[in-house]
Amino acid sequence: MARPLPAAGDDEVVGSRGVIKRVEFVRIITKALYSLGYKKSSAHLEEESGISLHSSVVNLFRQQILDRNWNESVSTLHKIGVLDEGIVKLASFLILEQKFFELLETEKVTDALTTLRTEIAHLSINGNRVRQLSPCLVVPLTGSSGQDNVKVKSRSKLLEELQDLLPPTVMIPERRLEHLVEQALVLQRDACFFHNSMNEEMSLYTDHRCGKEQIPSRTLQILHEHNDEVWVLQFSHNGKYLASSSNDRSAIIWEVDVNGGVSVKHRLCGHQKPVSTVSWSPDDCQVLTCGVEEACLYVYEKPGLGLVSCGWFPDGKLPFSGVNDKSICMWELDGKELECWKGQRTLRISDLEITSDGKQVISISSETAILLLDREAKVERLIEEDQPVTSFSLSKDNRFLLINLLNQEIHLWNIQGEIKLVTKYKGHKRSRFIIRSCFGGTEQAFIASGGEDSQVYIWHRGTGELIETLPGHLGAVNCVSFPSQTSCLTA
Repeated sequence: MARPLPAAGDDEVVGSRGVIKRVEFVRIITKALYSLGYKKSSAHLEEESGISLHSSVVNLFRQQILDRNWNESVSTLHKIGVLDEGIVKLASFLILEQKFFELLETEKVTDALTTLRTEIAHLSINGNRVRQLSPCLVVPLTGSSGQDNVKVKSRSKLLEELQDLLPPTVMIPERRLEHLVEQALVLQRDACFFHNSMNEEMSLYTDHRCGKEQIPSRTLQILHEHNDEVWVLQFSHNGKYLASSSNDRSAIIWEVDVNGGVSVKHRLCGHQKPVSTVSWSPDDCQVLTCGVEEACLYVYEKPGLGLVSCGWFPDGKLPFSGVNDKSICMWELDGKELECWKGQRTLRISDLEITSDGKQVISISSETAILLLDREAKVERLIEEDQPVTSFSLSKDNRFLLINLLNQEIHLWNIQGEIKLVTKYKGHKRSRFIIRSCFGGTEQAFIASGGEDSQVYIWHRGTGELIETLPGHLGAVNCVSFPSQTSCLTA
């Protein structure tokens, strides 16, 4: 604990809500001015306000550190108002460690040994660090001892470390005002329902608020090239291409122009059955397509069995697929099967994801559960729902899983560390078809989904609030793709 710095007007507050203490406010402004190099302005503010950035004892302590008056600074440390003896010991350790290093640097090895034995060790803390310091007495600091964490640091760096250690009432943390302002801007941005831009500058002059024009709100183009239902849409990772698959047994690669318009680049034919899945390779140079119980890039097949889902390992060299015998297979690009895994809990693998580090395989485990398999540790975890699962989608950062349920709900789960339900999204219509929702927009701040009522729905991911419903289709909307590179959406 630390005793607050005494000052005139200590109980006064500023601001309309009466939550900002005037003394603290002035002190962090003074600190910011010093950090920005406005020393005269800082000193003038201290004089005019009567509020010192630091007490006279703290100013003395800082100057003693800069002047290498190590013993005096340790003595002053006990007088600056820190009541926690543990913090005093840790701060003393940092000061004496710096003294030790600077003695070695000036080749005063005997004095350094005395400091280590009678001052540093006498504190009876941080024994591992004391053992790391001992070899420095015989190995030059500039030598290749392999101990990168045992080296001399500047005294200004030492002051920064002491500042982080000591209570903020004694020494205000560096860049505290900048941190508070950034925090306010980030909170405004996160609370903005329609924020969907990485490049938009945020001003300190006004509160941040975006308009609906930041998200898709009107029909730009209708694509007629498929002859039957479109089942899956997926933008390439760079946002320059769109792949679509259809019940008409074809897949189409569309090129996206600078204005967001799309045109046919390639039509992929060869499947004998409807194409249920498309998947871009990590470098966007290849597309994997999966028909209903068949697959094609090269031809990947298992005699007597069919593939029902597909994707890529992060290196882009190994496709993987879900097979209708409830197994997951990994292939070489030439079609040779490398590995096949069949867990006790797997079902027919209709949806399949692998995290970007290649370590975790995610699939449907039962009618109401998702299986997360750690391939290296062979550890299985489950997400258990109360309703049947129809599809799911993994966020780019591998932290969240979006699950579509039979009861017309979409659930967002955090799968990093302890699995927990984060948000539920409601409002879309589903009764007969599989509807695939997705993460979308800048930093995947939105959730988008189709519906059997011919509508496209967009929710704010953080709040779960439905912020837009888009008309335009004549039939059920099975799938939505909402890339982060543009404010356009395809459904």
